[in-house]
Amino acid sequence: MFPNKTFILTTLLSIFLLSGCAAVAVGTAATGVAVVHDRRSTGTIIDDQTIELKALKILYSVDNIRINSHVNATSYNGILLLTGEAPTDSLRSDITNRLRKIPNVRKVHNEILIAAPSSLMSRSSDALITSKAKVALFELNKIKGFDPTRVKITSENGVVYLLGLLKQHEVTPVVETIRRVGGVQRVVKLFEIIN
Repeated sequence: MFPNKTFILTTLLSIFLLSGCAAVAVGTAATGVAVVHDRRSTGTIIDDQTIELKALKILYSVDNIRINSHVNATSYNGILLLTGEAPTDSLRSDITNRLRKIPNVRKVHNEILIAAPSSLMSRSSDALITSKAKVALFELNKIKGFDPTRVKITSENGVVYLLGLLKQHEVTPVVETIRRVGGVQRVVKLFEIIN
């Protein structure tokens, strides 16, 4: 006698959720939904994800970088944004030069500060700012054709960096909305403007 399908499905779903695979599935589903609304091609989205993965591999495989710095690499449409801290200019340059060589990187914005790596408290605060900024963009429902998932947001030391492919009329409302988010010290626009 076979158990009913509902029981099997419920059991598998429970195992799935408890095993930690849910984050992967939700992330994959979210990526799938984002592709529908994204102005980048599917190939470019995959390239950007590959760039970020290759950057992580470099950042964590080179001992001097992993031990002495805190760097985030964010890619959007082949533009690589580097944020974080490195204690010396030579280490900052080394990181930039290594990541610049990743295939499909069209341009690098190096925003790595010469400083000791930020504290866990500072990073947690930045994560909260990023989350609040993403939520705030959903309030922009009056802009014709605007989709908040088209703006990639990252924060470092209270500075919010905005990437994306936006139309000119979308830029100012996005920036002004982000400026009003609690904890934001400064907003850096790295948008590419499209017609």
